[in-house]
Amino acid sequence: MRKILVLFAHPKYEHSEANQALINAVSDLQNLQVRDLYELYPDFNINVQEEQEALFEHDVIIWQHPFYWYSCPPLLKQWIDLVLEFGWAYGPGGIFLKNKYIFNAITSGGASEVYSKEGRNRFTIEEFLRPFEQTAYLCNMRYLPAFHVGGTHRVTEAELAIKAAQYKSLILELMNSDQVTLPYIQKA
Repeated sequence: MRKILVLFAHPKYEHSEANQALINAVSDLQNLQVRDLYELYPDFNINVQEEQEALFEHDVIIWQHPFYWYSCPPLLKQWIDLVLEFGWAYGPGGIFLKNKYIFNAITSGGASEVYSKEGRNRFTIEEFLRPFEQTAYLCNMRYLPAFHVGGTHRVTEAELAIKAAQYKSLILELMNSDQVTLPYIQKA
């Protein structure tokens, strides 16, 4: 059974029904830890060693965050900059994340259809998430497709319940399956 780590970064969690629904759907699962980065580090003073230990202990890492200006909130970016150190996460001796699975679980105000070549945002979610994919690749991790809840300003309670159930199902699959069947990108 794989251990799952959700690195949750939302500066206004109390205002996000979508993220609350996703977190509530999975928070009671065994072998899953949710680390609320804005709760842990309101001053942005990240404990690098503690974060690295948490990463080391888990098999699947999820960057869960709202899609802010086509990226992540600033605390998650700082977390990436500080925690994924040269010689630990990548480069000579950087073996501690090798073959761990990772993906983004994101929420966006824009509906899924606006993230396309023809849509208002001109690019797909996958294209906007390339820096995360490359980070995973550099760290010898297996980058999985993103989980996306779009149109959060107009989503109904029923639609949100379906997305939360899908999120939980995905996590349970990753936790319990002998082999991950989702496509992933990994260094050769």
